[in-house]
Amino acid sequence: MTAAPAISIEDVRFSYARKGPVVLDMDRFAVAAGEKVFLKGASGSGKSTLLGLIAGIMAPTSGRIEVLGEPMSRLSGGRRDALRAERLGVIFQMFNLLPYLPAGANVMLPARFSARRNKACEEAGGAEAEARRLMARLQLDPKRYWSSPPTELSVGQQQRVAAARALIGRPGLVLADEPTSALDADTRNAFLSLLIEECAASGAALLFVSHDGSLASKFDRAVDLSELNRAGVSA
Repeated sequence: MTAAPAISIEDVRFSYARKGPVVLDMDRFAVAAGEKVFLKGASGSGKSTLLGLIAGIMAPTSGRIEVLGEPMSRLSGGRRDALRAERLGVIFQMFNLLPYLPAGANVMLPARFSARRNKACEEAGGAEAEARRLMARLQLDPKRYWSSPPTELSVGQQQRVAAARALIGRPGLVLADEPTSALDADTRNAFLSLLIEECAASGAALLFVSHDGSLASKFDRAVDLSELNRAGVSA
């Protein structure tokens, strides 16, 4: 049996206001199950809007979005939130770490809120063990950083905590919004290797958005968002 596409988009349009300008207008876009796609997105091309729609943070004005076989564009806000928690790993551009939780607890959040992801962690030795493993692979020594609040971490370290949180619990789809922007070259390369290896190990699809076209060769396929978005303008 062929697996459902990780992402399937048809005739999607989106406006932030009811009678406002259309900021995203896409005919078709798809990511196959397990595929690693590099999406080049310059400022204003619509990348943040697109990722927000795929993640279910917003709903399209019209059109169809399916994520991991689920009709994301037709679900209620609550169901979209539940699907995102259960099956998606999202690395937000602004990280969205909880400032009152230390780094380790931030990484483990998906296992707290999703039975599916907690079960995946338990099968791998437990949520804490998985969080520590991911932090170590991302060059964040858990002996040093486990109890560190986000405010005491550098921007690059916060970015890696957000990545570990997205990867924990074997999500079916990982969405990454400029996840290497604050990393030096060595850390960036180690980060990319981990991200791709972890997705391959779990069978997760990866949609990686960046303006840095030099990274594209590491992926199965590269797409230029400016060629997909007919509106051509985004917030």
